[in-house]
Amino acid sequence: MGMKILHTGDWHLGRQFYGQSLEADHDSVLDQVLGAVRTHAPDVLVIAGDIFDRASPPATAVRQFNNFIRTVHADCDTSIVLIAGNHDSGDRIASYASFADPKRLLIRGPLSPEERPLILEDEHGPVAFSGLPFGNEFSARECYGNNSIACPADVVAAQVACARTYVPGNARWVVAAHVFVANATPSESERPLQIGGIETVPSSVFDGAHYVALGHLHRQQSAGGDHIRYSGSPLAFGFDEAGSTKSLTMVDLAGDGSVTLQQLPINSSRAVRVLKGEFEELLDKGSREPSDDFIKLVLTDKKLLIDPMGRIREHYPNALALTYERDESAEPILLRGSSQAKLDDPVTVVGEFLSQVRGEEGTDDEMALVGSALKQLNNVEERA
Repeated sequence: MGMKILHTGDWHLGRQFYGQSLEADHDSVLDQVLGAVRTHAPDVLVIAGDIFDRASPPATAVRQFNNFIRTVHADCDTSIVLIAGNHDSGDRIASYASFADPKRLLIRGPLSPEERPLILEDEHGPVAFSGLPFGNEFSARECYGNNSIACPADVVAAQVACARTYVPGNARWVVAAHVFVANATPSESERPLQIGGIETVPSSVFDGAHYVALGHLHRQQSAGGDHIRYSGSPLAFGFDEAGSTKSLTMVDLAGDGSVTLQQLPINSSRAVRVLKGEFEELLDKGSREPSDDFIKLVLTDKKLLIDPMGRIREHYPNALALTYERDESAEPILLRGSSQAKLDDPVTVVGEFLSQVRGEEGTDDEMALVGSALKQLNNVEERA
């Protein structure tokens, strides 16, 4: 057996799901993480950033995190490596280091010109853990005195180069970082690391590391190698993650630096699901199988319905989004072959719009109503 590492991240404590509190869901997740620590007794727990959902999290989120860290530190022999993510306040995360045992905890908030690792020993020798918190280009230029840093890849390259200088030559090296590695798959719920530029970093920036514990992307996945991995978020934060498997990553780092990975499933108290079909069919299914899961409805009905969300919530109280299949697959509206004469006829333009949007032309009564409304509008403009 080598060094056992439990890798997690992107908890986003304090987050809501379409306006619904996730406090109870996070309580369940943290209980499962704590259970995994107690059951598998890892040497190190790595939390790879985005502990909180925003820089000033609600008191309930801070209390959840404090209780978790206090319990792990008091009841378990597991060391902790913790870094700030782009959603966190680096200074808030750094404040925890003031009370930390430097022999058991590595807590990294803002960037530092000295990325000293936490060094632990197993029967094969030393393992160096470097924590590389999220930092933008501006803070990196100031930290490292390098004005050529222009993008996230430059930031991470500077962090890795700095951290590498403190790693003993005979040590295996584990890096925790909060980045978007090129060719990895994002989710809709992640905040961009950079606006208006390339936010990805190449996996080659981590050359020399035996395991890279990544945070930022919410899908569990490898990124450029089996030893470079996102554990993913323990909860789904968008309907694009419906049906995805959430887990913790258990890593066994062998004496030769190779890794063996095991996924420990996380079971959410409320699943994220997308239900597709005609409304009456979905309503009937809900009456037979009511659920508190987070639900998005994709209706295949051809016509708009009156208050479908209010009716479906009798059985799915957490139905939070609704769309029609025709809207999701609608092609961009193009004025195919429209002449200027047609554009000068507002009634015709409205008719083409209805045809494109709902797949059928306006009825005679509808078009007469449009014509009447436009005529009244013209009369008002003429009197003005």
